[in-house]
Amino acid sequence: MALILVGCEKPLLTEEEEEDEDVDGNLTVTVWQSGHEPFPAMTRATSLADYNRLNYAIYTTEGTRVKQVNQTRDNSGFGSATFQLEPATYQVVVVAHNSNGNPTMTNLSKIQFKNSQGFSDTSLYYGEVEVTEEHKNIEARLERIVSLCRFIITDDYPEDVTQMRFQYKGGSGAFDAKTGYGSVNSTQTLFFDVTEGQKQFDLYTFLHDDEGTLHLQATAYDDAYNIIHEREFDVPMLYNQITRFSGPFFTGNGSGSLDITIVIDTDWSGIQDITF
Repeated sequence: MALILVGCEKPLLTEEEEEDEDVDGNLTVTVWQSGHEPFPAMTRATSLADYNRLNYAIYTTEGTRVKQVNQTRDNSGFGSATFQLEPATYQVVVVAHNSNGNPTMTNLSKIQFKNSQGFSDTSLYYGEVEVTEEHKNIEARLERIVSLCRFIITDDYPEDVTQMRFQYKGGSGAFDAKTGYGSVNSTQTLFFDVTEGQKQFDLYTFLHDDEGTLHLQATAYDDAYNIIHEREFDVPMLYNQITRFSGPFFTGNGSGSLDITIVIDTDWSGIQDITF
């Protein structure tokens, strides 16, 4: 059995595969707190229980994934996972998020969410550990690694608008677990039903560096998917910060200067307000 658990004897897991925990294993990873203050409204996560999903993955020093456990909030052991590993040095990754599915974690440098799952507030733990025959505990402190464009429509919807689509480039739907930065050039797409009058939309991405620009196309549709109104924007973004991007979407002409104000908020490293 010990040989079966050696990383080189089990080089690959499929993208959707997860393993049951090794209850009597020799490594336990426990998420003891998030590394940030309570989130503001719409992204609030005041405790571990406010995350929908946790994904744990163990990799060899060469980057081969040998173990993965996926947990949802209703799991009794949510927040802790135990693994049986052959003595060696391993890379440990924990991802906390509120997406509608589990990311693909085959590649340590390309942990990826899909458009169909949606993108959400995401926190990460990465570390290396030397595993021996004796049981070891890791307390994983997670840090937020996303940036948020909060798109706010300040004018009224035309009567026939039922759906908004946001398609944006310049960020990434995948990240490198060692750095927390985006690792691919993605086209991210999100649809929202606006029949209840929703006017605030949270668009998450992983930046490639400490700052970047999203090229954003916002489109309003009727219930037959006819385009009612469409505009494009270039939105400046900062790592681990909220950009509140607001203005009259349907009646505005898109011209004029940008007023940018940096407002420090302890929930994130900062917020910048931009009007269009």
